[in-house]
Amino acid sequence: MQRDFCSDGGYAQTAGLDISPLRAIIPAVNNVLAAARKAGIAVVFTREGHLPDLSDCTEAKRQRSERAGAEIGSPGPLGRLLVRGEYGQDIISELALNGNEAIVDKPGYSAFHRTELQDILDRRNIRQLIITGVTTEVCVHSTLRDAVDRGYRCVTVSDACASSSPRLHQAAMDMIGVEGGIFGEVCDAATLVAALRELA
Repeated sequence: MQRDFCSDGGYAQTAGLDISPLRAIIPAVNNVLAAARKAGIAVVFTREGHLPDLSDCTEAKRQRSERAGAEIGSPGPLGRLLVRGEYGQDIISELALNGNEAIVDKPGYSAFHRTELQDILDRRNIRQLIITGVTTEVCVHSTLRDAVDRGYRCVTVSDACASSSPRLHQAAMDMIGVEGGIFGEVCDAATLVAALRELA
């Protein structure tokens, strides 16, 4: 839930994506965050972005972003696109961060790729994940699939995830349930929040 994806002038809008569906989930994400915190569940934020010298950005990824019209590292209204430390790379202000919660910076789409996320989860003996965020078909699904391969049980919150394309969002949600839930479970935010309140 970064400014580069959810705010005017960021990477997503520069690439021609409709950010309105990405912004529409902010209330649901906030509801899930509040319920998780009250239940004592660990919260981890992730931010896609690259080192200022782009040494951790593959040439193939840079070229894809260039073709999309939003070359990684190029200047934009929120700072250099998808570069760590820039205003656009940070979490949107509509989500109130708690200073004790982990923030994982990732150079790829999966939150596990070249990050400390696995270590953070292992230290807390966490084996089940609740996944929210944007975009459903890219970072959410990449993280979800990686998590499943690592043995985590996953719940993806359908209306606390979004794509600029409703068709891609629905297809990504549909994929989760095939073969008896090959990528875990899907639920909506209201159902999850109710369950977390009981847990609390």
